[in-house]
Amino acid sequence: MNIYADNAATTAVSKTALTAMMPCFQEVYGNPSSLHSPGQRAAEKLASAREIFARHLNAQPREITFTSGGSEADNQALRSAAALGARKGKKHIISTKFEHHAILHTLQALEKEGFEVTLLDIPPDGVVTAEQVKAAIRPDTCLVTVMFANNEIGTIQPIPEIGQVCREAGVLFHTDAVQAAGHLPIDVEAMHIDMLSLSAHKFHGPKGVGVLYARRGIPLENVIYGGAQERGKRAGTENIPGICGAAAAFDEACVSMEENAAYLTPLRDKLIAGLTAIPHTVLNGDPVRRLPGNVNLCFEGIEGESLLLLLDAKGIAASSGSACTSGSLDPSHVLLALGRPHEVAHGSLRLTFSEYNKPEEIDYMLEVIPKIVSYLREMSPVWDELEKGQRPHLI
Repeated sequence: MNIYADNAATTAVSKTALTAMMPCFQEVYGNPSSLHSPGQRAAEKLASAREIFARHLNAQPREITFTSGGSEADNQALRSAAALGARKGKKHIISTKFEHHAILHTLQALEKEGFEVTLLDIPPDGVVTAEQVKAAIRPDTCLVTVMFANNEIGTIQPIPEIGQVCREAGVLFHTDAVQAAGHLPIDVEAMHIDMLSLSAHKFHGPKGVGVLYARRGIPLENVIYGGAQERGKRAGTENIPGICGAAAAFDEACVSMEENAAYLTPLRDKLIAGLTAIPHTVLNGDPVRRLPGNVNLCFEGIEGESLLLLLDAKGIAASSGSACTSGSLDPSHVLLALGRPHEVAHGSLRLTFSEYNKPEEIDYMLEVIPKIVSYLREMSPVWDELEKGQRPHLI
């Protein structure tokens, strides 16, 4: 059996998205900036896609900017808020220790440019509180950026409450919603979100397409210079096939959201219950306040890389954390922020699935994974020391 359980890294393009994309390659292939008929037909496709994203986010079409993905959208959001803050003499930014590196590395760059960054600690359940944010806000704070749902442990943050705190304080609020979009309801007005980033390939759209929502009145700073596309704020001829596929996938995901969550949540909980029954195993993040298709665990006494290789040999595609850092031998910064010791964080496993996965795949994983964990522990000198009491168990 072959199982794809790494949907947090990327998803298969849906038939709906592919169908929407195909005409844009050979029929509606004009440049949407051109005044001739082929160009205007492409412009109509672009406008329609913008309206779809705006409708499902409860935004206005002109507040939607298409980018190359979530990382670019994050960069533009943070740099725009920082520039606006600097013009007002405010150069303090608040974020969290378990953000995606698209956020953390941009913040590091801004620190070199004179900004001060406060990274909030992560509670043991993986859910930052609005009270933490409120306590960290200062008179010179220009931006709060907190991810909607964590990309590794799947915990859902209290976005409406954090947004309310920021709105009352007069501070811009951005959320990286790359993992949440298409999987959780998002209402930028009700949730007091000023800026939001998402990426199409996380909800069965194509890679290379992202969206930045920026509330009307927030001036965007260019990160790519050139032509006047996207109201002059994101140069480069728009990727019409990708954008149409992204909009079709987002529309389908939002319409099917409740149905998909009702299907995935019991599968998630069954997998959590079965795998946490393995001795000295811990679930990372709150068991309930998490994405419907996310399971993230640490197994004491094993290395995550070995686990992934043996799982792959059994036909199971999984990960030990973010796909952007999976080539690193360092333990996950998310798990370290959660308080996991280095030696425990090294033995992590992330299983993320979508509505395309079947119940029998969960049964197969529950059969295979405990055997692999047991096999690796039998080979591990560290596990031998733990079992003999020569060092204490940490889980």
